Amino acid sequence: MHRTWLAAAAILGALGVMLGAFGAHGLEKLTTDLSILKTYDTAARYQLVHAVVLVGVSILAIHYPSGLIKWSAIFFIAGIIFFSGSLYLISYLKIREVNAKMLGPVTPVGGMLLILGWIFLLFAALRRNGNVKVEG
Repeated sequence: MHRTWLAAAAILGALGVMLGAFGAHGLEKLTTDLSILKTYDTAARYQLVHAVVLVGVSILAIHYPSGLIKWSAIFFIAGIIFFSGSLYLISYLKIREVNAKMLGPVTPVGGMLLILGWIFLLFAALRRNGNVKVEG
């Protein structure tokens, strides 16, 4: 499974760089609306950060295979798609002057999925042989 997550991280990372580059160099030719530019930038930033995190999760899965790590990866992938994807789409629709209100609930769902990814990663870090162990 870790190879699948690593491949997903590579694809999402490459797309994040491409979309981020477009946002930095091409999007201003389509709009000067600062709220659209900021929304798009947020989408690219979160996508890239979480693609890197997904690389780390895929490496952790090799050394510490667990269902918690698996779910962490799944939540990160879904979160990137829902969170960043909805923000990209909202930006596009606003540029086209199309009502994007229907996508309003999708972004927070994506955010919750990203948070769940982090929470499951935390649980995986605290768990050791079925027991929670905190070293201090």
